[in-house]
Amino acid sequence: MRHLIPSWVRVPVVFFLIFGFTEFIIDSGEKPAFIEYPVVLLFLLLVLIILTSIEVIISALENVMLHKLDKEAKARFLAKKENTYKFIWIKKTYKKLLGSKPIEEEGEIILDHNYDGIKELDNNLPPWWLYGFYISIIFGAVYLLRYHVFNGANQYTELETELANAQSAIEAYKKNAKDLVDANTVTLLTDTSDLSAGKTIFETNCVACHMADGGGGIGPNLTDQHWILGGGIKNVFQTVSEGGRSGKGMIAWKTQLKPAQIAQVASYVLSFQGTTPANPKDPEGDIWTNTTNSTQTKEKETNISQTDR
Repeated sequence: MRHLIPSWVRVPVVFFLIFGFTEFIIDSGEKPAFIEYPVVLLFLLLVLIILTSIEVIISALENVMLHKLDKEAKARFLAKKENTYKFIWIKKTYKKLLGSKPIEEEGEIILDHNYDGIKELDNNLPPWWLYGFYISIIFGAVYLLRYHVFNGANQYTELETELANAQSAIEAYKKNAKDLVDANTVTLLTDTSDLSAGKTIFETNCVACHMADGGGGIGPNLTDQHWILGGGIKNVFQTVSEGGRSGKGMIAWKTQLKPAQIAQVASYVLSFQGTTPANPKDPEGDIWTNTTNSTQTKEKETNISQTDR
């Protein structure tokens, strides 16, 4: 049975069967098992060495056996081996495609080149090389037409598409990853769940200074339009995050609250605007609106490092 399939076919086939089985039974995620687990690579190398060693040993034993046979028995054995070699048609087909002359007819294809008695034969090129060359010409022509004549999608186009998809994925991720928000990207939250969460945070941490209705106590009144260091969601977020004026303002809450929580409580603070507290504190700071002093407002929203509330 060994002679039905040559060793150069047996070894790769058996090896890749074992390789495929290993990849099938080992869950290694997106990476191949032999990359994810080095022990698998060592196992496959060991299998390849064993298979190769077996073939070498069998061939050596076969040669030893042949040496012990007489000439006639050796000829019969080799003839039987050749006759049972099922892949002999491949050799015959290759020789036919090659079109090379047998040794007896090489005189017909000897060229005039002669260098120190070395002569050159005019044999045909190997078919695999010749047909590969023709295929490369066809491929080159198709490639030229596809990408240089009809302007097909190239690597630059693919890169631009992948970058656009990646940017879209980043934007989608940022929308869901609320803790990535900062004073430059925060927006006013209006959902009931966010305002309810902001109210809980405010009642837990802020009522001691600002009162439950935002009328102010130790801290300023949150219901009027006067702001010491700027109103609006960005300024209020910055104030809560970084703290107030040095020595007289509130602490920085960024060490105790997550960015998403700061955005919630800042949005809740702005919901006090226009309400009437029970005991409102006198206004402090400057009147701030979205349409007043737009240049100063922009500077406050982007450059404030120490804020008051």
